[in-house]
Amino acid sequence: MPASRFESRLQRLLPAPLTITPKQWIRAGIGASLGLFLAGWLTSLAYGPAIALHLLGPLAASAVLVFAVHSGPLAQPWPVLGSYGLACLVGLAMRAGFGPGLWIAAAALGVAILVMCLLRCLHPPGGAVAVGAVLADPGLTALGDHLVEPVLLNAFILVAVAVVYNRLTGVRYPKGAAPRKDLHHTRDPLPSERVGVTAADLDFALEEIGEFVDVTRDELERIILATEQHALQRSLGGITAASVMSRDVQFASPDTTLEQAWKMLDSHHLKTLPVLQQGQLVGMVSLSDLVGPAMRRRRGLLRRSKVRMAEVMTRHVISVSSQHPLERLLPLLGEQGLHCLPVLDGDQLVGVITQTDLIAGLKRQLLRVAEPASDQRIPSL
Repeated sequence: MPASRFESRLQRLLPAPLTITPKQWIRAGIGASLGLFLAGWLTSLAYGPAIALHLLGPLAASAVLVFAVHSGPLAQPWPVLGSYGLACLVGLAMRAGFGPGLWIAAAALGVAILVMCLLRCLHPPGGAVAVGAVLADPGLTALGDHLVEPVLLNAFILVAVAVVYNRLTGVRYPKGAAPRKDLHHTRDPLPSERVGVTAADLDFALEEIGEFVDVTRDELERIILATEQHALQRSLGGITAASVMSRDVQFASPDTTLEQAWKMLDSHHLKTLPVLQQGQLVGMVSLSDLVGPAMRRRRGLLRRSKVRMAEVMTRHVISVSSQHPLERLLPLLGEQGLHCLPVLDGDQLVGVITQTDLIAGLKRQLLRVAEPASDQRIPSL
């Protein structure tokens, strides 16, 4: 057998590498240990050490999920709490109806899976809870139906520790649906969502697969969007802000008057002006910033003789550097609705990028990519 074929088969037998960093391994290990200890300790205080120790098996498996793979649907709070409570009730009911036994425990596992799927709280350690309730030792059996109480107490403590610990270590848990940006307050999707993979496409694909995917729908959508972003970065070939920015920048000062700003915008066909003070960017002023004062002055509501840019400019300015990749400008000038981005090298304004500059840069890139294909179609003379 050739070495390459042997290596290929060996590679298929090896497990896929984890996509989490060693730092996350350590974070998950510490969190799981802390969660298991606190749950076992508090449950032992309430129900005795013997009860607490017998319930730690399923809880340890749950700790791996909520701390190591916290973004998956199986690790969210409702699957943990719901599965523990429902599976325990199923196991107690099967034991009460048919007694302890291996086949009873197996049947309880099957019923528990059906119930968990029906109520959207599928959680693998819940199956162990159902089996444990059927095959419980005399100490657990003596609790009767009250066995649900320490089981749920364990689950609640573990989830509470997971929420606090994950948040403190920079992890969003539980994983709720990410809020949608709605800058324009309309029913239109974001510009970036009008082309390419849509939410409906994702729903159809998941339905077509017809199998359980151990990742939330929102996380899967985020992975797809990140993949598209990396593909876009590769296709744009390292184009930066310096390649497309306008360098002959028209700017105002804080003392520039309303009339002067209007004339500058009109004569240069601009929508936005940077405001500089002693060479430093201190704000931005746009047409919308000038319309209000101009209308009030026209109606005689503004008594002051002159309105200066220091009074109307936007002081919180989003800027980029000259080495900022072009693909990272798209969300700023598209989704966030900015008309102009100042480009800074250190504290020095070196240019601005407008939506027109961005479109022109993308057009040049599209033409460059299309050139080889068009050359092949045109016969040489």
